[in-house]
Amino acid sequence: MALILALDSTGLPSRWLVAEQAITYYARDMVAWSLGETVRTFRGGVSRLTGQRSCLSTRSIIAIKGSADFAWDHAGDPHLTNAALYRRDKQVCAYCGCHHRDGDLSRDHVIPLHRGGGDRWMNVVTACRSCNTRKGGRSPEGAGMPLLYLPYVPNRHEHLILQNRRILRDQMDYLMARVPRHSRLHAH
Repeated sequence: MALILALDSTGLPSRWLVAEQAITYYARDMVAWSLGETVRTFRGGVSRLTGQRSCLSTRSIIAIKGSADFAWDHAGDPHLTNAALYRRDKQVCAYCGCHHRDGDLSRDHVIPLHRGGGDRWMNVVTACRSCNTRKGGRSPEGAGMPLLYLPYVPNRHEHLILQNRRILRDQMDYLMARVPRHSRLHAH
C-alpha cells in the first residue's frame, strides 16, 4: 500500500504516513492543501439528515496545518539507519566499488569509533563485509584502502526518499526537485 507524503504548511516534507493516519488529518480539517493523485478513499456511515454516505479521500501529498508535532530538528542530522545508508551509497562498497545485496553490506566508520569517530552520516560509508573486515579498526589510509566516494548528510527531501521503497511518481517528482545536485540519487 502506498504511503502518503506529509508536509508542513510551507511545503517542507516531514514524514511518511499510512493512509489511515492521513485521513484523520482530513477528518479534523487539518489539511492545508494537497497535491497528487487520490490514493485511497474511506467511506463512513449514512447521515440521518441527508441520507448520504460520508466519504473522505486522501491524495498522495498533504500539507498539515499547524504541524508542530512534525518539527524537524534543523540543527541535527536525519536519523541514520543501515537501510538508508545503503540506499544513499547505492549499495556500493566504498572500498572495492562492487555492488552488493543488503545482507552482504555493513556500516563502516571512516574514522573508527575507538579513535573518536562518531556514528553519524559524515563518518560512515557502505562497505562489503570483506572490505570492512580487511580495513578493521584502521583509517582508510592506515589500511591502504582509499575511499572511492565521500560520505555526506542527506537533506530532508533525500532522506525521505531513502526511507521509502515504494514512492509514487508524483511524490518522487516533488522530493527530487529539491535534492541537491551532489546527491548520489541523481546518478544512474
